Amino acid sequence: MTDALNMMMKPIFGVVADDLTGGMETAAMLVAQGVNCAFVTDPDAVASLGDVDAIVVAQKTRVVPAALAVDKTERAARALLARGTRQIFFKYCATFDSTDEGNIGPVADMLLAVTDAPYTAFCPSSPALKRTVYNGHLFLGSQLISESPKRHDPLTPMTDPDLVRVLQRQTKMPVGLLAHPAVSAGGASLEQAVAEQAAQGIRHFITDAIYDRDLDAIAELTCDWAVMTGNATIVQHYPALWRAKGLLQGEPHTRSLRPVSGKGVVLSGSCAERTLEQLADFERSHPVLRINLTGIDSAEAAVAAALQWALPKLEAGPVGLSTSAAPEAVAQAQASYGREGASALAEQIVGDLAVAFHQAGVRRFVVAGGETSGSVVERLGIRGLNVGPYGGPGIGTATTDHEDPVALCLKSGKLGPVDLFTRALASMQNPEMHG
Repeated sequence: MTDALNMMMKPIFGVVADDLTGGMETAAMLVAQGVNCAFVTDPDAVASLGDVDAIVVAQKTRVVPAALAVDKTERAARALLARGTRQIFFKYCATFDSTDEGNIGPVADMLLAVTDAPYTAFCPSSPALKRTVYNGHLFLGSQLISESPKRHDPLTPMTDPDLVRVLQRQTKMPVGLLAHPAVSAGGASLEQAVAEQAAQGIRHFITDAIYDRDLDAIAELTCDWAVMTGNATIVQHYPALWRAKGLLQGEPHTRSLRPVSGKGVVLSGSCAERTLEQLADFERSHPVLRINLTGIDSAEAAVAAALQWALPKLEAGPVGLSTSAAPEAVAQAQASYGREGASALAEQIVGDLAVAFHQAGVRRFVVAGGETSGSVVERLGIRGLNVGPYGGPGIGTATTDHEDPVALCLKSGKLGPVDLFTRALASMQNPEMHG
């Protein structure tokens, strides 16, 4: 096995993503830039991949206990390093979703240890989506993250906008800031800012970034670092640098997805405002069942009732099923089952539904929410996907490589156009419609 790996092309870039929606979005961005990128959900699948420029390993690690997140991510990182991967990139959400226990800090600490890297940077900014960092403070538009709807997140409420403070509570390593004047200057000025703080023992750098040109500067700074971390957006700024360095050669890689017919469903577990808007739009032309977690006897009973409602309707067209709820209903569910218990119940219901729908002939799935997407892919036994080109913020589309393929659109709860559900289901039958 070692000899075989040594003969294979060494990937330029290896991504360890803390959820499937973000991992798929990252892969889609690379594919759109002509990068031959593989996507897997199981680190053990990395060794058997063919020659590729980049590999994304996406796992559900965002809200699991920190120790488990570290263990799972380390397996993925070591699998990538065994392939000779040039750089490891830890992908997390643009809103820095985490708690005082982690999982961003502990995972980053582990990656520095595994690679023996001196330091790394954190770049969650996505200027096009108005997720920016200034003076170390994270903004959603003109609002501090702590004043935005993210403060009500059922799993990772963001109540402190100062990312230096947030990260410092998660790690024993000193955390510093690459402030906007240095980032804006770029080049030698930015390198000097890193060197000065590294000499003082700083190993984690929060990066200010307001504009796309800031991301250009940060990408140029970190292109050769052993470890980099951030949101998917900055990943788009690396391929041009790789080509300039001669790391990407030949014609850009192209990929198109195969059309998939069959029945279609929307499965939603995200409680984000945008997902609730998308459900309401979908419901104007398709039936939608909202499952109230506080009004059920058991997961099995909820699934049975949902299937009794949905299966007859599938013959006429796609349907939607949702455990999504407004903050007040989420609070009621958490009061009944606990925060983690309510989330686990919702994931079990949606996962059971995915399996039952697949057995009933459903081959087109739109899934809203990172944790929900992870549950669906895991329960369907999917270890790898062919990811299509980037179609928009927070959205990834892909198909399995089976004789009887499944098409998936996994979307971040907070992102996507209002009519995404209808558009995504249609584009699976005709991939030329994608994007």
